[in-house]
Amino acid sequence: MGILDGITVLDCSIAMAGPFAAQRLADLGADVIKIEPLAGEWQRHAPAGGITGNKVNVSFLSLNRNKKSLAVDLKSAGGKAVLKKLVATADVFIQNYRPGVAGRLGVDYETLSSINPRLVYVSMSGYGEDGPSASRPGQDLLLQAMSGAMLSAGREGEPPTPAGQYLVDAITAYTAFEGALAALFHRERTGEGQKVEVNMLDAITTIQMQELSVFTVGHKAQQRSSEPHAHVYIRSPYGIFAGSDGKFLALAMPNFAGLARALDEPRFADLDEMTAGWEDRDATFALVRDAVLKFPRDEALERLEAEGIWVGPVYGYADLLDDAQIRHNGTFIEYDHPSEGRVKTPGFPIRFSKTPSELRFGAPLTGQHTDEVLAAAGYSDEEIAALVSEGAVGRGEG
Repeated sequence: MGILDGITVLDCSIAMAGPFAAQRLADLGADVIKIEPLAGEWQRHAPAGGITGNKVNVSFLSLNRNKKSLAVDLKSAGGKAVLKKLVATADVFIQNYRPGVAGRLGVDYETLSSINPRLVYVSMSGYGEDGPSASRPGQDLLLQAMSGAMLSAGREGEPPTPAGQYLVDAITAYTAFEGALAALFHRERTGEGQKVEVNMLDAITTIQMQELSVFTVGHKAQQRSSEPHAHVYIRSPYGIFAGSDGKFLALAMPNFAGLARALDEPRFADLDEMTAGWEDRDATFALVRDAVLKFPRDEALERLEAEGIWVGPVYGYADLLDDAQIRHNGTFIEYDHPSEGRVKTPGFPIRFSKTPSELRFGAPLTGQHTDEVLAAAGYSDEEIAALVSEGAVGRGEG
């Protein structure tokens, strides 16, 4: 019997991050019901690495084990009624719709929690449910670029190198998984459900706890060396490109007709996306590199965004800290530490509506709370002193 046996999860998510989080719950024994459109989630049919499966592609297989599938049209009255009936006895609901979509479908937190106040509602997004970047595409490569992490690897003067895995999706999935478990634990104590918000930008930022704290607390800038200290499964062009001003942008899987218009390069319009994207990856990448290089980075961004192409700036840590969405989200926290002074560091990637995270104290000094912890465990002052005397415990500098 799995640790989550008896827990029912309704998985209304798509792509990677949401399904991966739901799969983690399923792997621990939860009864996970994948709510899909009548034709199935799009990821079932999209080529993965240029490979299509017989009926289900490898990406879908890898992210949806231990689940049951329910095909339902949530735009129909009957489909909505089915979902709401399931919600009445469910424990967890997961969705990663773009902001506003859940409300239009009638599956927002306010609606579903009125049906089942014990429901743990996990809402996942790219940048947050509101704010200046809320409507931007929450795609892995774009978030990697924005996080500042790329400029901590690779050769100085060369384009930053993205991670060789869908890093932001995976980290966001585990953050949502953690949030769901914590909210379930809270419910065990109190009987009440709550909303859990997770977004990709905060997840990838806060996972860089050490690196960003070196920058924010140690004040050491990112400086790459001349050697590359530090996907082949996405069609070209998919990567990092320099503008004429030396600033970089991230470009993910554009349509070639839009690319031709945006970059004033008619040769793109004649390319077959499958052939150019997979068989001629290198030539296509080089063509894009030369085309982007004709424009300053910000102008290239504007042109590409106007065509609806998935694109975003490559940030360093200074850019990240100054970003309007980061400020809106309150991604970083500040506090006074007894030995380190004023500290600014990534905060909490999960937003609990009933049990918000809070800063109680910073990193402790060695043995700072020895007396407090042992006293709570029932040791007398004399017993603690004896343990200190014999070297069994240490009081440190607290």
